[in-house]
Amino acid sequence: MKRIHYFSILFLLAVGLFSCKKFLTTTPADFATPVANYSTPKQLLNALAGVYDVLGADTRDMYADKLYDQLGACTDEGFYARASKVSGPQVYNFDYTDPEIASLWASCYRGIERANNLIANINVPANMDDAERQAILGEAMFLRGFFYFTLVSRWGDVPLRLEPTTVTGASSINVPATPAKEVYAQVLKDMTEAIDKCRTADFFNYSSRVSKTTVQGILARVTLTMAGYPLLDKSKYEEALHWANEVKNSGLHSLNPSYSQIFINQSSDIYDIKESMWEADFSGNGLDIYKEEGRVGNTNGIAYSASNHPDTGYSYGFINATAKLYNLYGEGDLRRDWAISPYRYSGTQRQLRGSLIYDRNCGKWRRTEEAHTPKNLNYTPENFPILRYADVLLMLAEADNQVNGQAPSNAAYDAINRVRRRAYGLPVDIPNATADLTPGLNREQFQLAIEDERARELCYETLRRPDLIRWGKWTQTMAALAAQMQTDLANQSSLKYALLGPINAASSPKYLLYPIPSSEISVNKAIIQNPGY
Repeated sequence: MKRIHYFSILFLLAVGLFSCKKFLTTTPADFATPVANYSTPKQLLNALAGVYDVLGADTRDMYADKLYDQLGACTDEGFYARASKVSGPQVYNFDYTDPEIASLWASCYRGIERANNLIANINVPANMDDAERQAILGEAMFLRGFFYFTLVSRWGDVPLRLEPTTVTGASSINVPATPAKEVYAQVLKDMTEAIDKCRTADFFNYSSRVSKTTVQGILARVTLTMAGYPLLDKSKYEEALHWANEVKNSGLHSLNPSYSQIFINQSSDIYDIKESMWEADFSGNGLDIYKEEGRVGNTNGIAYSASNHPDTGYSYGFINATAKLYNLYGEGDLRRDWAISPYRYSGTQRQLRGSLIYDRNCGKWRRTEEAHTPKNLNYTPENFPILRYADVLLMLAEADNQVNGQAPSNAAYDAINRVRRRAYGLPVDIPNATADLTPGLNREQFQLAIEDERARELCYETLRRPDLIRWGKWTQTMAALAAQMQTDLANQSSLKYALLGPINAASSPKYLLYPIPSSEISVNKAIIQNPGY
């Protein structure tokens, strides 16, 4: 049983409003319609389904494809492996008319509008358990905050719309951009108010619904972002540490002993709420009435293009690794040959020589692990992680290091070392000289260790570009990457196209933000374009 979908018609099975089973297919709510569409608890649940749906909608604007494919391809971790791609966000050659940029903007505001409608009508059902009502409200508030976080962290100042368009009418069209600091304040307000309303992670026992600790983990991400560029509000490090510690101290989460199993589970419809705290949820193989599939493992998997693909599963292999990422892994780090595929297919599986680093695909999500057959050519049932416990531990270590003086504390070392021990196949709670960081690092050295560890652990999970930007290192990192790749690929003419993205990304500071889309500029006469576009 997979994710909530907005375009569905009925519940397929009778389940309680908050049973320990997943949301099933639900009735759509028309988000510009009368109060009658919110008149029962079931209709409120349907409306909540519509808010969640944006995360994985078959428009593929977010976690169904674009965030890790077109919009997430080019970082110091990877590149878009198509020589024919000379324009678009994949290679940082785009302007305000780019359709991929516009579709992400539109999807976020679609989710916000749906959340606004649900929040405005939350009290319409007269006979409803208040805890159930509050839980729906909490999730809707959090999701509205999450969509605004997605917007403000990519565009900076954006219009802040907190009422349904059925209330604001024409006045919702010409809305000037709200300063980013105020947008972040609203994100914090929505998310912090949601915490005590949301259920705990063990209530649902699956990862597609937002739990209390999910909210706290994302709040750690939001506040770390605020502590960095461009807001540079250093006081937020203490808040990030607080939220990460709240997740840790809940006792509800822990690391999966096996790194590869995290992604096998996501491919195989197995839920692990301890490690994988929040997932964009997909299902099916394109043969169902309702479109529940994404493209995880299809666009960002191990390339396989033969016409016969019942076992292997078809994959375009659009995302390849950089030598920089490959070489970050130490000897014995088990993550390298899972995150970066050591083989390709040529009829059968073929191991790659050590020198062929730029030929290696992202390998985290492998279609061989899919349980649902027959396998569709272009769509998969594989889930995508939005928040993992390993990320929370690394955020805890980073925030603790920034808060606690000139040297990292034992708590900071413990957090990062747990992630590193798992990477080497070791028990996470037993110190080990092979895996553990060198003791006695100062604050700056520990920060650099965190930055590298986040690349090793979280590569291809849509977090690298935001991380580099908040650290104030995006442009310089991409420039250094371009220089390294020029040397690495000097004798590999067939791969020199991979240089285009890093060179373009480093060419202008305008790429720290996306342009306001032409679709918004054409109707919203009060908005101003971002610099450089």
